[in-house]
Amino acid sequence: MARPLRIVIAGGGTAGWMAAATFARFLETGFDIDLIESDAIGTVGVGEATIPQIRLFNDALGLDEDAFLRATGGTFKLGIEFVDWHRKGSRYMHAFGDVGRDVGLLPFHQYWLRARALGLAGDLSAYSLNTQAALAERMQRGPARTAQVLPGMPYAYHFDAALYARHLRRYAETRGVNRIEGKITRVTRDGESGDVSGLVLEDGTTVSADLYIDCTGFRGLLIEEALETGYEDWTQWLPCDRAVAVPSARSAAFTPYTRSTAHAAGWQWRIPLQHRTGNGVVFSSAHMSEDEATATLLAGLDGEAMAEPRTITFRTGKRRRMWNRNVVALGLAAGFMEPLESTSIHLIQSAVSRLLTLLPGQTISEVDRAEFNRQSDFEWSRIRDFIILHYKATERDDTAFWRQCRDMAVPDTLAAKIALWQANGHIVREREELFAEVGWLQVLAGQGLVPRGHHPLADAISPSDLGEFMDMIDKLNAREVAQMPSHAAFVAQHCAAPAA
Repeated sequence: MARPLRIVIAGGGTAGWMAAATFARFLETGFDIDLIESDAIGTVGVGEATIPQIRLFNDALGLDEDAFLRATGGTFKLGIEFVDWHRKGSRYMHAFGDVGRDVGLLPFHQYWLRARALGLAGDLSAYSLNTQAALAERMQRGPARTAQVLPGMPYAYHFDAALYARHLRRYAETRGVNRIEGKITRVTRDGESGDVSGLVLEDGTTVSADLYIDCTGFRGLLIEEALETGYEDWTQWLPCDRAVAVPSARSAAFTPYTRSTAHAAGWQWRIPLQHRTGNGVVFSSAHMSEDEATATLLAGLDGEAMAEPRTITFRTGKRRRMWNRNVVALGLAAGFMEPLESTSIHLIQSAVSRLLTLLPGQTISEVDRAEFNRQSDFEWSRIRDFIILHYKATERDDTAFWRQCRDMAVPDTLAAKIALWQANGHIVREREELFAEVGWLQVLAGQGLVPRGHHPLADAISPSDLGEFMDMIDKLNAREVAQMPSHAAFVAQHCAAPAA
């Protein structure tokens, strides 16, 4: 009988414990799982907003949704509101779920483009159930109640990332994951293969494995310091390189959505939890000082600050290889994706899923590594393009930062998407891109990009029928939202966290 395959996770936090929980759930026999974590080392832990795929992850683990939300102070998220991005005073929602209803061969937005040109349609937000519910601060789960033609609302969560890691730690440890308390002081390598051969702890203990998972944050102790993998820097397109974060007291505005407000040299996030509100300013240090960013952050709070602001330094980009030799990097060790579209936790989730699919036996094959890296590179680069779009497609010229973003050259993959949209409103999703057509639609339209034309098949419907169709969807959404409980009442009824 073959010996168990040993996997060691270096580092805890959200990335480490997501990996550990997944391995505990799906690698029940034939594997030994250790996680090395030091109580003396903190985590970045500002990622508190997610996208709907997190529900698939939690469901795969068998987590009870309401218990998870109670344990993490969690709330519901129907989308992200973008304020002042297109121009000062503008706002739009990138909501989850459908926008309108497709008809025949055409997506809804082709009819909407024609209706807008004829003055028969309102803002795109009127045709999104999630947007209407979010703006009304309402929430419900399950199928639509008042109109069967409406789908249920997809949703994600806001939660305390540190409490989520703690929740997953309990899950993983009860299923056999062995946590080792200790600080890694040295990484040893095999002189012949170049693979990592062991992790030396502060007390002299060496922990060895067949496969190492690097969850050591920005430092990348294994993937970078030991293996010198290299880093692909994206600051030419995403110039923000700092964030200042602070929690504030829970606000009366208990919104089921994240808010991103653009400022002179970046943007500010607002994430409502049950016990507090998460806030942060992301900025370019070439265009704004840390003192200015901190002042901007504190001036934008809608509740009393609960701690001293703390600064995080980063470079948006990724490792050149996320699986190098016998090391797989997850989370911040793999790279940093600006959190504008709440993709940080999803990138951990997708990487863990990808690793399970390509999990090696006693021998790691180069073709498995290459495929893992190919899929990772594609996913990261397409998310990168989506985030760049928010900066590029702007009419703001009030600061040097926004002029630089507006005038910059963008990756060819993004330039092609913009050109296709601007011609006749076409949006093509390539392979397994994370963001589907409806996501691109809301950001392209929300950022003020107007196509020159629309699909000719949209002209087949008469103007009177087209106007009636648009009006029907608007009214169905309004009727559905009117019967929903408030977000605050929904949380109080189903998943209220214990009082602090």
